[in-house]
Formats: sequence, C-alpha cells, structure tokens
Amino acid sequence: MAARTRLELKMFARHREQMAVTFAMPVLLLVLLALISGGTVEGTGVAQSQVHAAGMIAVGIVSAGFQGLALAVAAERQDGTLKRLRGTPMPPAAYLLGKIAQVIVVSLAQVALLLVVGVVGLDLTLPHDPTRWLTFAWVFVLGVTVATLLGLAASGLMRKGANGALIILPFTVLQFVSGVFVEPSQLPQGVQQFAALFPLKWLTQGMRSVFLPDTFQAVEPAGSWEHGRVALVLAAWGVVALVVWIRTFRWIENER
Repeated sequence: MAARTRLELKMFARHREQMAVTFAMPVLLLVLLALISGGTVEGTGVAQSQVHAAGMIAVGIVSAGFQGLALAVAAERQDGTLKRLRGTPMPPAAYLLGKIAQVIVVSLAQVALLLVVGVVGLDLTLPHDPTRWLTFAWVFVLGVTVATLLGLAASGLMRKGANGALIILPFTVLQFVSGVFVEPSQLPQGVQQFAALFPLKWLTQGMRSVFLPDTFQAVEPAGSWEHGRVALVLAAWGVVALVVWIRTFRWIENER
C-alpha cells in the first residue's frame, strides 16, 4: 500500500492544473469572501471572515475526497487504466487504499494551508483547549471518510462521456446552502432543512465548533453545536456511500 500511495501522490503532483484547483481555489474563495463581507456576526462577536475560514476547511476536505476522487477514478476507468491495473499482480485493495491515503494526505495539507491563511490574514484563532483539537480529529476523520466513500461511489455512477459538471454543480449548490458562505441563521428555514439532509452542512458545523467561540452557537439552527448529530449524520452517510460504492464500482467501463 505504501508504494501505491507514493505513486498516487506523485501522479497527483504531476497534474499541476488539478493541484492548482485543489489548493488554490479554497484559498482564493476564502480571501475573496473576506474582502467582500467584513464585520462581525450580530450577537456573537465573531468576524465573518472566521466563519468563512471554518467553512472553507470543510469544503476543502469534501473537495479533495468527493470531487477530486470521483473525477479521477472515473477518468482512469474510462481511459482503460483500471482495466490494465486489474490485469497486473497488484492486489485490488492496494489501488483503493492508495487513493484513500492520497485523499488523507491532500486533505491534511489543504487544512494546514487554510489554517495558515486564516491565522495570518483573517484573525482566526487556533484553539488552546485540547478537547477542541480532539473534536477536530474525529470530525476530520469522519469527514475524510465520508468524502472518500462518496467520491468512490460517485465514480461508479458516472458513465462514459459524463463530464465534471455532474459532480461540481451539486457540490457548488451545497456550499451555498450549508452555511459556508452565509451564517446559518440567515438562510430560510426550508433551505436549512434541505441542507441538513447532506453531510457538508454537518461537517461545516463541526468545524465551526472547533474554530469559533461558543458564542456562535446562538446563531446555529439548534442553538448548539450538536456534536452527537454531526457524528450520527456523517456516519450514516458513510454507510450509505459504502453500500453504493460496493454495488457500483467497476474496473472496466462497459462492466455491469
């Protein structure tokens, strides 16, 4: 698995356009949001730039796993790469574990980059309480797991000729309704209920609970961080994605 992981990381590094989108896009969006929307969230004392920083960390995790992995695996199946790999002595699990390890490494690097930008330029304060870092650890692990499984599941659903819009469009819509760009209290009730059906909303809320002070709970939909529900929803989506992936994953394009 280690050899496959190194190979996956090398291939990722060689695709400079993919690297630019993966790392530069969240940072660019974060900086633009900070420039466009200044001030603080009423009644909390929390700068809007800090809210955006926490939200973009969640977006970065999902982008690396769901969006990046779905497009990469689908492309490798469609150009015959998976078919050739299946005919080699390499265990099938090594390929999949290598992809998963790549997502973990890229997600960690992306989170580190966003934290540096947030702390240096957006007044984001890193938590001093160890329990908050513990919360970050389990939210991050669940988030990466769900995003990775969703990416693998989505890759199996993509047919030959499908383009990235099938992945990018719904992901972009969910960013707008999941409290990434706008604090939850400003979203209509129906939109909040719709967003609550999907994991990005809960991953974003989990990251806010790590990097924002407890005063921000006042504008959360339930008036609290809801850690139990965050874990439950993310775990449930992980199970669903795992089942879909097992049922739909194909090594050969025309395989049913």
